[in-house]
Amino acid sequence: MIILLPPSEGKTPASAGPLLDLAQLSLPALSGPRTEVLSSLAEVSAAPDGRERLGVGAGLVEDVERNTRLARIPCAPALQTYTGVLYGALGRLTPTAQARLDDVWVSSALFGIVGALDPIPAYRLAMKTRLGEHGVLSSWWKPQLTPVLDVEFAGRLILDCRSADYRKSWPGPPERTALVNVFTEKNGRRTVVSHNAKHTRGELVGRLLRSRAALPGDFAGLVKAVRRSYQVEFTPPRGSRPAALDVIIPG
Repeated sequence: MIILLPPSEGKTPASAGPLLDLAQLSLPALSGPRTEVLSSLAEVSAAPDGRERLGVGAGLVEDVERNTRLARIPCAPALQTYTGVLYGALGRLTPTAQARLDDVWVSSALFGIVGALDPIPAYRLAMKTRLGEHGVLSSWWKPQLTPVLDVEFAGRLILDCRSADYRKSWPGPPERTALVNVFTEKNGRRTVVSHNAKHTRGELVGRLLRSRAALPGDFAGLVKAVRRSYQVEFTPPRGSRPAALDVIIPG
């Protein structure tokens, strides 16, 4: 099974580590597109109106300035660079979990997608951003990612924990993809969870990675594995619509 995670808006800059080497990241076939976006991001970030063009607040001037020198600052593994609710909820990465990190991938507006252990710098860029001549990055990345990921993940079950903007960059084959949705239920009334859904998704992924059982290889196995910890409803894929794995938590 492949697990797809969203990045976090905030990142933790590494205090020490290797410099960025695009050729050493997973899926080196994406080095060309990554170089293009890296260069465009540096140019936009250096402009007087760079913060506005990137759509970030006044308190993030330092993050935007850092974008201009990403090739010259230390890198750390993606799972250490990305921070926030989802990543905090992953919990302790036991030896069993660490052995499965090759199956964990993170969508990225800058790199398209990275492996969990790929060394990357802390950057500020969102997939919904319109970046110079590239336009909206989710649309720009889609034709870059599709031929690479269609081959790389061929035949694998995909557990998709990403947000909508990042799904647009590579939706994945609907017949093998399950989207994780989170709902609360109180007094028979069900409500979609937004922000706190990140915590549940992170917690769910952490439990799967630590489980003594093998990662599931089909929808039935996935539902069985998740039901060990959560109330779950499953909707199979239909046509161009992927499967839905709805996690119900008490309200």
